Amino acid sequence: MNNTIEDYSHNNLLEILSQNMTLAMCLDAENIPFDIITLNSIIKVSGASGFHRSLQIVSPDKEDIKQNKISVISSLGASVIGRAVGDKISYGLPGDLISLTITKVTQPNPANKNTTEVFKTKRETIH
Repeated sequence: MNNTIEDYSHNNLLEILSQNMTLAMCLDAENIPFDIITLNSIIKVSGASGFHRSLQIVSPDKEDIKQNKISVISSLGASVIGRAVGDKISYGLPGDLISLTITKVTQPNPANKNTTEVFKTKRETIH
């Protein structure tokens, strides 16, 4: 593993998490709109090149790539947390970035009263 690439990726990840935390709102679990990606959400992302993937965002101790469970502190996990259906993200290393669109968000806890209602969520652009 190239340490320079690893260091760059780690710093980029910290920057993404910092930006997301700056824009984050604190809500009670029952008030989080159904289409917002949170810990344990199952998401579908797709790219223009035909890339399609279903993933679950989990805590680092539950990460299991073989079961499509990615850590919230991975670069992709950090990029999507707090985002919603229709949001676009850039993923990868400089020179090898791909654009992904979040196409579906499923919440694992159907007790959330908002999972059965349709909400329009405010979109924020992060540069």
